[in-house]
Amino acid sequence: MESIDSELRPSAASEVTGDRGEDLSQLARSLEALLFMSGASLSLEDLCELTGRAAHDVNAGLDILRQECERRAVWVTSVAGGFQLATRPEYGELVARLLQPKRFRLSRAALETLAIVAYKQPVTRPEVEEIRGVNVDGVVDTLLQYELIRECGRRRSPGRPIQYGTTDNFLIHFGLNSLRDLPDFDRLGRREEAETEEEERLAGGEEGIGGGEPERGQALVASGEPTPATDEQAP
Repeated sequence: MESIDSELRPSAASEVTGDRGEDLSQLARSLEALLFMSGASLSLEDLCELTGRAAHDVNAGLDILRQECERRAVWVTSVAGGFQLATRPEYGELVARLLQPKRFRLSRAALETLAIVAYKQPVTRPEVEEIRGVNVDGVVDTLLQYELIRECGRRRSPGRPIQYGTTDNFLIHFGLNSLRDLPDFDRLGRREEAETEEEERLAGGEEGIGGGEPERGQALVASGEPTPATDEQAP
């Protein structure tokens, strides 16, 4: 099976003509229907199986669909190792008025714990507690409830403690295609140190330097889409 090609290749859509071009255009319609009705991320393997087509054809059909969505309110996005048809971020607030989804905000403690799991997985509760310096039972239970983390076996050590890792829902929540999209851990740490220094300067009445916009995936870091912050706050 060919690997997922998330890069847009205009030539795959624009330079193909005749019967081949018509065939790929029809395939693009089929892919659009599948992604629209799924409402969730579908892998390349899923799309190949559902359409009965080879991976290179499906990738070419996705390229065509991406191009046709350039002027639409929806787009094909790569998330959780697959593809999803979603509304563009600029229409998120408008769509939220219609759907009124149940939203939640992760507390700082929950975000810190989630970040440790994301970067150190598989990791046990005692290991998380050693890093944070506090008990994390309640926070871990909350993250499990929101399906942002999962149990992934037991450590082969005394007591055989449960190990935890992140879920596909974690990737979707923070708009990540894979864990490789997480910001570099050392770079993130340096940014947090700079922000802390800036807060201290501002508290002391000194003028600080703005930190700029957060990078993709840096919301271990923020509340993230598609469940933006509201009144319900996780511990």
